[in-house]
Amino acid sequence: MNKSELIEALVKETDMSKAAAGRALNALVDIITKTVAKKQDVQLIGFGTFKATKRAARKGKNPRTGEALKIAAATVPKFSAGAAFKAAVNKKK
Repeated sequence: MNKSELIEALVKETDMSKAAAGRALNALVDIITKTVAKKQDVQLIGFGTFKATKRAARKGKNPRTGEALKIAAATVPKFSAGAAFKAAVNKKK
């Protein structure tokens, strides 16, 4: 499902206009992005948690040449699924 399909699904579930659903989705993504960029967690009970985690510097290898290279440390976004989300995805048919 891509963004436009998600907006269409949101329209069907909520009876809001397509424009309003698009603005709401964009606002939600923007809020989550800004909050995680400030290194604060966004926790949606039952769905999951968005957070920033530190990734240590490490050694890598150029796949084309085989040459060793250094990969710098970075702060990366991480999503951890909540129990209800995991259960819904793992539901046996």
